[in-house]
Amino acid sequence: MEYTHLGRTGLTVSRVCLGTMNFGWQLDEAESHLVLDRAYDEGINFVDTANMYGREDGDGLSEQFIGRWFGRIGRRDRIVLATKVYAPMSDWPNDGGLSARHIVAACDASLRRLGTDWIDLYQMHHVQRETPWEEIWQAMETLVIQGKIRYVGSSNFAGWHLARAQAAADRRHFLGLVSEQCKYNLLTRHVELEVVPAAIDLGIGILPYSPLHFGALSGAIRKIRDGVPGRTVLHAADRVEPHRAALTGYEKLCAELGEEPTTVALAWLLSRPGVTAPIVGPRSADQLDLALRAVESTLDASTLGRLDELFPPVGSGGPGPEAWAW
Repeated sequence: MEYTHLGRTGLTVSRVCLGTMNFGWQLDEAESHLVLDRAYDEGINFVDTANMYGREDGDGLSEQFIGRWFGRIGRRDRIVLATKVYAPMSDWPNDGGLSARHIVAACDASLRRLGTDWIDLYQMHHVQRETPWEEIWQAMETLVIQGKIRYVGSSNFAGWHLARAQAAADRRHFLGLVSEQCKYNLLTRHVELEVVPAAIDLGIGILPYSPLHFGALSGAIRKIRDGVPGRTVLHAADRVEPHRAALTGYEKLCAELGEEPTTVALAWLLSRPGVTAPIVGPRSADQLDLALRAVESTLDASTLGRLDELFPPVGSGGPGPEAWAW
């Protein structure tokens, strides 16, 4: 496994982050623990979850599964643990969003479910435009002072949200954002226009989620042709059919390279500026193998050029405003 720093911090994380959205929704606790065991054994020290993952009756099963894994294995001090706050956890009006009240309460609830005293990376799952940044940072500072969180990250923010958030943190002499978790893959490259340039300028590490576009980049054409069970490619008609020509060419390119499509898609993300670690969400321990292979793979300039031809960047292929202005 290779390691790098998370954004501009001194925190060392693996180049692959284990995503746990499937825990509690598609994987039971025993299956989830097998995935965690394999990730740990392979050197992955970065685990991402959210309070709403696997939510059942207002409580997040994903966090609970991870917490009981820590209790069984005792590896908490070796894992960089990330979770998220924002989603409504009940029908009550203050049990969601980014108010100071909810941020603090949700953190305490996540700590309880995770069975830990601290969260390494506490991420805002979505921007809330109605809440002032002064209120958000006051809550986050309180949690840092209390020793409950170490760093703060964002998810699904626009470039200008990153800039506004960081400016507000700077005024308070607070570290502010250290990571942005965004949807980013060969088929979804909008963040290259403003989010990625803003993050690089501000020292915010990019954590791409949905790196395989819900399985479309995992060899979907081949799997559909060979009759692989439908859940392998989530929402196949929506995710695959609009891109069938490009995906067919992509799978042909991967075959020429002698690599699995999953590995190439992740290796491409690892080559992108500003990317700290793609978030992979395997449904079995064995599915981690292709992600691990990506860390060892290097795509040459010719291959990167062919990928740009198959999956063109948004705009002119550069950051804004050049992508759309003269």
